Amino acid sequence: MNRRVVVTGLGAVSPLGINVKLSWNNLLSGGCAISKIKDLDAYEKIPCKIVAQVPQGSGPEELDISKHVTKSDMRVMSLSSIFGLIASSEALDDADWKPDDISSKERTGVCVGVGMSDLVAICETNEALKQSYTKVSPYFVPKILPNMVAGHISMKYGFQGPNHTVSTACATGCHAIGDAFKFIQNDFADVMVCGGSEACINPLSLAGFCRLRALCTSSNDSPKSASRPFDKKRNGFVMGEGSAILVLEELNHALQRNANIYAEILGYGLSGDASHITAPHEEGLGALLAMKRAINDAKLQPSDITYVNAHATSTPLGDAVELRAIMKMFESTISDLSVSSTKGAHGHLLGAAGNLESLFTVLACHNSKLPPTINLTDKCDEGKSINCVPNVSQDWKSSRKVALKNSFGFGGTNACLCIGEYTP
Repeated sequence: MNRRVVVTGLGAVSPLGINVKLSWNNLLSGGCAISKIKDLDAYEKIPCKIVAQVPQGSGPEELDISKHVTKSDMRVMSLSSIFGLIASSEALDDADWKPDDISSKERTGVCVGVGMSDLVAICETNEALKQSYTKVSPYFVPKILPNMVAGHISMKYGFQGPNHTVSTACATGCHAIGDAFKFIQNDFADVMVCGGSEACINPLSLAGFCRLRALCTSSNDSPKSASRPFDKKRNGFVMGEGSAILVLEELNHALQRNANIYAEILGYGLSGDASHITAPHEEGLGALLAMKRAINDAKLQPSDITYVNAHATSTPLGDAVELRAIMKMFESTISDLSVSSTKGAHGHLLGAAGNLESLFTVLACHNSKLPPTINLTDKCDEGKSINCVPNVSQDWKSSRKVALKNSFGFGGTNACLCIGEYTP
């Protein structure tokens, strides 16, 4: 029998809050973290003027990075690495897992991904090279490597188990958690620190996504209503940033040390669309395969699932395709299913989207609360027969809470996690 894997620690740095409690409470209350870009001069030629940023500053609900890393660290690390380190610190404190003994460190691994490299560092280094070769920082290459978030976490805590990085565009965070789950299931480790981190709010990144016509550009004067998953007026996603980290643990290992258990990871499904570089398969075949495989891996039936935390980014095509796939997957039990997307509240964190939303799904299972899909005033036709948890959170009344978490990325890469409340 496979080893059971539970969630024992959570950490987050998100647009909705600088820790898990703030992020979750603001999400449940229907809050929205999307606002106008502060430095508009740098974005003058870019059609999109809105983003979802981590609140930084010295206030009680703002992130003061200087309290977490030194100035010398800032020269070596990308902002995504810093976000990841801060979120992992909260998660490990929450799990009460910072072992000193060698055997525990050897059985603890890290699996944290990044969707995009630090484009600011790349642009600045290119300009420096034009001046002189010696102006290029010796830390440039480590700063832009996708595996350095995992590397910094591993080095800080001395974890010598699997040190693994996933970079699968917007499916990164979900894949990272799924891979960590399998590492524990297959006895490669007893504890895994996993998730994703992203910090790519910059002119080049926004310009690139605008040229793809992926970003919302029609709500610059009304940012709070810009991201509207499943709504007929949706017209693109809003860029977000941040990190979310989960501590996964083999069940007996967690029970032996009397750890707090939030939920259980039950299954993991992966698939490829084999269709298009950016657009999902028109019939949602890749999404359907990922969901089927996650349910099969969990040894469950579709009727056991009563909530889906959707990938839904607020793009016209993507949301519709995902809803069609969900309808096919749960055709006979659709009346018992709830589906929501939290991206209306925090934007799309790209490589850190799947893990932040997995964290919210874990908390949904733990607290029997379904997070809302905000800005949903006129549901699209594909979702007419689905409870999309419009605008206000709902009590989750199923006898056992079991959910799917979907994440899809450019290149047709798909991931799905099956997450459920822990039962002894």
